[in-house]
Amino acid sequence: MTEAQRDEVRVETIQKRVRVYLGGHLVADTVRPALVWENPYYPAYYIPVGDLRAKLEFDGSTRTSARLGEATGYNVVVDGTTAAGAALRYADPPLHDLVRLDWDAMDEWFEEDEPIYVHPRNPYSRVDILASSRHVRVELDGVTVADSRSPRILFETGLPARFYLPLTDIRMDLLRPSDTHTSCPYKGNADYWNIRVGETEHPDLVWIYRTPTPESQKIAGLACFYNEKVDIYIDGELQERPRSPFG
Repeated sequence: MTEAQRDEVRVETIQKRVRVYLGGHLVADTVRPALVWENPYYPAYYIPVGDLRAKLEFDGSTRTSARLGEATGYNVVVDGTTAAGAALRYADPPLHDLVRLDWDAMDEWFEEDEPIYVHPRNPYSRVDILASSRHVRVELDGVTVADSRSPRILFETGLPARFYLPLTDIRMDLLRPSDTHTSCPYKGNADYWNIRVGETEHPDLVWIYRTPTPESQKIAGLACFYNEKVDIYIDGELQERPRSPFG
């Protein structure tokens, strides 16, 4: 890896205690994890080799990254439980003393004593949830599906503002439960509804966090619509549908 490529890799050591579990057994316990921006949107955790509690067994694989260099693949083995190909070690600084554990191959991740989901939270992303008296009306195929004057507006770095509305302000008769469930590192676990208007069912347009993370309690039990896919009027003015990865 060239010096220019190394300069592109953002690595920050932080002071949170991070623990990782597999099969009920402790894989890693560190108070000096590194956040590594493998992509520009959010970081990954890399663990100091000395803070592993599991064994790494070479699995015969290698990987090349234009930004990170050459990596060797390992199985993660702890107390008889094996996660095949669940670890990578890069040969070059600044990552050579660190191990990347595959997030989904592990069972649980904790920051201090709180579980975390999907990926580490980006310390440079922010979520603000503000109570509002703005009039929010949601329309789909010409039908009003929600009308509220008490939204909570969620502002998240890099994403459109989201309008979380009381269920009593939503046409619940138009909603159909969906099998879709997602997780967010900032908000927790979400359930979804489809919207049925006439003979058309629109999948997964509405979601709710019934038990969000402590930082996002202000949206507990409120529902939100993809403003990329419905028409939203704010104080009577139709909003332009935003462009986002969810459009």
